[in-house]
Amino acid sequence: MLLAKRLENLHPYVPGEQPKDRVYIKLNANENPYPPCKAVAKAVKKAVAKNISNLGLYPDPDSNDLRFAIAEMLNETGGCFNNSKEAKKALPFTITPDMIFCGNGSDEVLSFVFYTFFDSDRPLVMPEFTYSFYPVYCGYYNIPMCQVPLKETWELDVDKMLEEANKNDSAIIFANPNAPTGIALKRAEVAAMIEKAPKDKIFIVDEAYADFGDESCIPLLEKYDNLVIVRTFSKSLSFAGMRLGYIVASPDLVRSVFTVKNSFNHFPVDFLAQKAGIASCENYDYCEENARKVVAERESITKFLRERGWFVIDSKTNFIFAKKDGVKGTDIYQAVKKAGILIRHFATPGIEEFVRISIGTKKQMDLLKSVLEEV
Repeated sequence: MLLAKRLENLHPYVPGEQPKDRVYIKLNANENPYPPCKAVAKAVKKAVAKNISNLGLYPDPDSNDLRFAIAEMLNETGGCFNNSKEAKKALPFTITPDMIFCGNGSDEVLSFVFYTFFDSDRPLVMPEFTYSFYPVYCGYYNIPMCQVPLKETWELDVDKMLEEANKNDSAIIFANPNAPTGIALKRAEVAAMIEKAPKDKIFIVDEAYADFGDESCIPLLEKYDNLVIVRTFSKSLSFAGMRLGYIVASPDLVRSVFTVKNSFNHFPVDFLAQKAGIASCENYDYCEENARKVVAERESITKFLRERGWFVIDSKTNFIFAKKDGVKGTDIYQAVKKAGILIRHFATPGIEEFVRISIGTKKQMDLLKSVLEEV
């Protein structure tokens, strides 16, 4: 047999459609419709112009300057772009660079997290419907899963997740806000979960979309040493094409992830990505404004659809999850695609009638409204 048996357990992640044959308005991959700030392009250009030989040298393997910039940004924002001015000052401690680990997008960071903290001797507890890369990594690392169904309200069944975790002394992972539903637990609710979860197991909160919500769980790191928060530059910082993600956790846990990284890829974040990331952190106010625009359009499309009889789940992300009774999810997807707009449809049983719509610019969303008016 030419292939390793472990391939039998792999079920690759399927990303949103990437068009090749024509130009579409892409509202299917939860990308940011706005470009990175101009300072990012200037930083990359300057880095190359100053000494192009740097491209032929290995980058800082630990991304130290980038980790410092991320820590500064989180301290100044309170961990969430959409925070109120009061909440921005609410961090009960100072985030230090040794609490940050960087990688090539949050997907790579998650891979390191799975390898570092989850074993094959007990199931990892997660919601039934959440970020679909979690089951992929469970297959990759031979980690059994316990997928807990959502409530009828599409919220996490916190009590059931805790019951399963305590029954098996298991770790817990979920996205907050969740994907693809868009619903977020309050920070106090997450704290209550951690209090009741196994104390000797890691508790992972994936905050890919937190900047479009109301708050972050980062302040909880002061009290809970087993908490790991995963973040990404892809959404609120417009870096989906650059690939940059990070975790925030205790220095001890971060050191453990570095051990895994250095056993796999000693130089994960390239030279230009580090420079670009630093510039983005230093100019986060531009990204904050874009996040506010996205939230405004999210609320607008939600109101628009509900007024026309759609069921739309309350979202704290840069997308909405919606369905229309009497209309198949595949038909909505095809009708919108025919009009030159891509949205996301999942064939997964239980959510097959829904479509996920990423939030674009006002112009893009107005065009989508005109198309959906006819669905």
